[in-house]
Amino acid sequence: MLSWIKRLFFVLICQALLRPATAAFNFSSLDLPEEHLPFYFKTFPSVAEECRGDPDCPFKNQLDKKVCWGYEPDCQLENAFQTPSCPGDHKGWVKSKEAQIKAFYTQADFGYLKEQDKQIKILCEPLFKEDSALECSDHLRFCRGRNIMINFTQLALQPARYKMDVLKPGQIGGYCTLHEARMKENLDHLSPLQSWAPEMRNFERILQRPIQNDLCDIVIEKPTYILKIDAAVNMYHHFCDFFNFYASLHLNSTHPDAFSTDVNIVVWETYQYQSAFSDAFKAFTRNPILDLNSFRGEVVCFKSVVFPLLPRMIFGLFYNTPIVYGCENSGLFKAFSQFMLHRLKIPRRDSEYFEIDDGKEDEPEKIRITVLSRKTAYRQVLNEEALLEKLRQDDKFIVKKVEYSRKIPFPEQIAMTHNSDIFIGMHGAGLTHLLFLPDWAVLFEIYNCEDEHCYKDLARLRGVKYMTWTNSSAMNQQDEGHHPDGGAHAKFTNYEFDPDEFVKKVNEAAEHVSSHKSYLKYLQKIKLKHPVNASEESVEPQENELSEEPESKINVELQDEHDEL
Repeated sequence: MLSWIKRLFFVLICQALLRPATAAFNFSSLDLPEEHLPFYFKTFPSVAEECRGDPDCPFKNQLDKKVCWGYEPDCQLENAFQTPSCPGDHKGWVKSKEAQIKAFYTQADFGYLKEQDKQIKILCEPLFKEDSALECSDHLRFCRGRNIMINFTQLALQPARYKMDVLKPGQIGGYCTLHEARMKENLDHLSPLQSWAPEMRNFERILQRPIQNDLCDIVIEKPTYILKIDAAVNMYHHFCDFFNFYASLHLNSTHPDAFSTDVNIVVWETYQYQSAFSDAFKAFTRNPILDLNSFRGEVVCFKSVVFPLLPRMIFGLFYNTPIVYGCENSGLFKAFSQFMLHRLKIPRRDSEYFEIDDGKEDEPEKIRITVLSRKTAYRQVLNEEALLEKLRQDDKFIVKKVEYSRKIPFPEQIAMTHNSDIFIGMHGAGLTHLLFLPDWAVLFEIYNCEDEHCYKDLARLRGVKYMTWTNSSAMNQQDEGHHPDGGAHAKFTNYEFDPDEFVKKVNEAAEHVSSHKSYLKYLQKIKLKHPVNASEESVEPQENELSEEPESKINVELQDEHDEL
């Protein structure tokens, strides 16, 4: 018996000596917001153990915390990144408050990713690790594969965007056992931006391992994300792409490098990618953005490839999200905001790690107002200067008028937005900047132009207060509005607003900011003795309002109405 144990011990020692050394984890590459680090280490315990044993690991205070994102199978809601807030009545959507919270969490929070993860099934099954593999969630909303071959030798010469015929049968495939019936039953959302069905319906089994048998002109070693994107000229629609991309990083978090920026991004179209918002991709990759022309005429094999969640999924995220009545404050949207601000190197005022400059401690902090001005043909505020002049008469405000154009680098735009307590503008895609407001902020959509739902719902999801014009007698519409396709339309005209009513609405917003828990914590941190609110009274933070409860658990009271986009 002793001899057998010695032999086993000898074999194990030899195996250890012969096994290639594993590279130590590079902790300096862990580029995540401070608030996200405990969740990362909980997701990847092997990295946590390496940190614990590495004297140079700077994150030891982030280990062993009882946290979870919310999509993990064993995650309890009280330990999740953020608890949803449902102060409003559910009004018949669901039968109880508990069901209301659960519905919101599943519709618009990390619970959505949990449902997607549970749906993932193998569509092309490997036998050995050298084989190909493909797995997808229901309706082919999210897919990932290894050793996948895509044949671009017959890529059409005409420009391709939102096309469903980029590939022909057999031009995508792998060496694995294809479950054809399972694939066919998930082709039901056949649409360019709703699913990967237009591409995956062409998936076929290859009779040889494509990489080992030299079937590829190009072998892509680096992990690759292939994206089908919405309108890159429109911030609202393009940020639906970025948001779903971020959500897909979580859905694909099976490896410690899940949030690495050393990845390829391929835009599934033949147009060269250009956008005023292109800097947002720097949050995801350090490499150039590729398109299908990068591989024209080639057979390409991807060792690791992900087909992320799409921007216009039926009952998807951000766009077409069916939010249950009475709920707001999605942790997933907040995490996305924190992630983007961190990766784009924008200091966050709403973070406990925000560094405050030494300054005038006895000078009251003023409410910072940013007014987004439009110079387009429609939805201009014709008496904008009169409104601003009236607002600037109140010395408790710092008022800044901005025009977000290509002349201002996009990260600078986000920084100006995040430095706002009240963000004001007419209905338009620029209001998507609300995603980057601090938790205590207010979005004042001066007038929604009869599209009540778009930015009101997005504000609910992000967890900031939303306001809009309600007194129709205190505004003037230039004309009925003329839609390009004919007929009257409120979006295609310009407006004037009563200055006194405008200031009244702004003061309502200022009251919300001045009394918000997160704002009071911010004021306490910069050691101001009192904020100046709409009534010019000193507001002293209450002890119970400044508890050590994690900021991600703080809920924001918003309007509880919901309208569908």
